[in-house]
Amino acid sequence: MAGREEDEEVDPLSVLINELRHEDVQLRLNSVKKLPTIALALGTERTRNELVPYLQEASDEEDEVLWSIAEQLGCFVPLVGGEDHAHCILPALENLASVEETVVRERAVESLRTVGALHTQNSTEANFVPLVRRLSQGEWFTSRWSACGLFSIAYPRSTPAIQTELRALFKGLCQDDTPMVRRSASARLAEFGKAMEAETLKGELIPLLIQMAQDEQDSVRMLAVECGGVVAGILSTEEVEQLLLPVLRDSIRDKSWRVRLTIADKLADLQKAVSVEVNKNEMLGSFCALLKDPEAEVRTAACNRLQTFCENLPEEGREDAIMNEVHPCILALVADANQHVKTALSSVLISLAALVGKDKTIEHLLPVFMTQLKDECSEVRLNVISRLDKVSQVIGNQILSQTLLPTIVELAEDQKWRVRLAIIQYMPSLAAQLGVDIFNEKFNAICMGWLIDNVFAVRRAATDNLKELVKVFGVAWAQSTILPKVLGMARDPNYLHRLTTLFSVNVLAEEVGAELVTTTILQIILQLAQDSVANVRFNVAKTLGVLVPVVSKEVVNDEIKPVLEKLHQDADTDVKFFAMEALDEVQVRA
Repeated sequence: MAGREEDEEVDPLSVLINELRHEDVQLRLNSVKKLPTIALALGTERTRNELVPYLQEASDEEDEVLWSIAEQLGCFVPLVGGEDHAHCILPALENLASVEETVVRERAVESLRTVGALHTQNSTEANFVPLVRRLSQGEWFTSRWSACGLFSIAYPRSTPAIQTELRALFKGLCQDDTPMVRRSASARLAEFGKAMEAETLKGELIPLLIQMAQDEQDSVRMLAVECGGVVAGILSTEEVEQLLLPVLRDSIRDKSWRVRLTIADKLADLQKAVSVEVNKNEMLGSFCALLKDPEAEVRTAACNRLQTFCENLPEEGREDAIMNEVHPCILALVADANQHVKTALSSVLISLAALVGKDKTIEHLLPVFMTQLKDECSEVRLNVISRLDKVSQVIGNQILSQTLLPTIVELAEDQKWRVRLAIIQYMPSLAAQLGVDIFNEKFNAICMGWLIDNVFAVRRAATDNLKELVKVFGVAWAQSTILPKVLGMARDPNYLHRLTTLFSVNVLAEEVGAELVTTTILQIILQLAQDSVANVRFNVAKTLGVLVPVVSKEVVNDEIKPVLEKLHQDADTDVKFFAMEALDEVQVRA
């Protein structure tokens, strides 16, 4: 009796402490994940007075455990009694924000931001601001690194006098001796600026931005450029041109390719923040310089933003700007030695057709598309083929079929089987764009020819292609166009072609439906059960197993089952095996 009472009075906190001391890391992790449950069992007062102080003093060799504690503490405000007591969580998170492991600090900062956002102005000044001050002035760089992420939370909830102090502390972090701290401050510069008044932003934060854009560390300069793109949305056009354009010019000429890559990604966003003249003159020249950059990563980033940049150019004179300035860069990039550059270009280039119009597309862009269709990189070809509908909307299907389609036909009949295989994969997308009439005229014969290709991989891909084409054009098209040729191969003297009939039926059966299978397909398959080649016969068994769920039970019992039973008596062991598997399907259906 006494033992039972003792068990019932086990203290949840004592259990937690014992588990957190256990040598099994997974057990300690599981205990941390149960912290909300333990806090509920203890109640708000004991959670504030006992559990949180214990977590404040807790230490663990495993960063994963510390990360989990930091995560749980971010959700602890309701468990300690609400916003009035949120400050009691801060010391534990402050300790975690100073540890050496970066991921733990990051998680602790996120939790501090969550808890800090729930503080009132008085509580912020009494508890949260002193925490920011201590972290900002910490001896180790880890605490100063973490402090950078808290200013945007503390600033709006502080009095003008404290706001002045916070700006001074942040300025000190921007000028810190440790590059990691300056990098953290640079990453948080934009969000801190959003919390400021416009005049304060221009007077104090922009000079810091300019200073950090000239930092000796390229990672700091890179983040400063990112910040400039955000700050540009806050300033007026005149202020952007006066304050930020010098930073932009320096970034484009920066010795570090990472900085130039960042500006290549952000330049299109900055277009909206400058005047029409600056956009047309300076921005266009800067973007073309990035398209010609010696580093492939920078050229790739610029290519990815090509469509957006051209769309953001002033509408008046946009066609001429693209053809005179951008088009020469495109001609060089199409033949770029780096496949990532060519792939990025092919993913956006077709969209320029709508911007330059029909005549310029036919004269200048179509030759580029034809070059890309013959590129050795399969992703480049795929990007062009999958976007041909955008070209047809500009120049029309007739011109498209006269220009680009002959190139695609040529590739579809290429001597290299890998090229033929690649074109097969694009065919369903192409079919949806061209429509049934043009497809039947240009590609239907080619698709049927792939079914008797010398290479098995091509034949197998061709059968899968048929299924996708039926999804595009419908069962009626399949019945009149595909099935007669597919089923005709069942009488071909080459057993490989007879196998292709079976493979095609396997993928088409579900798409064409029970009626067409029963009336048109099934009898051909049953005839192949008497084929002289064992390879064909056991594939017949596999195909009949596929047809069992498609047709009615009567057809299964009357026509399919007797043939499978006969195949089960075949002299070939493989035929027996697959016939038995198909009969199992019959039993399931029954």
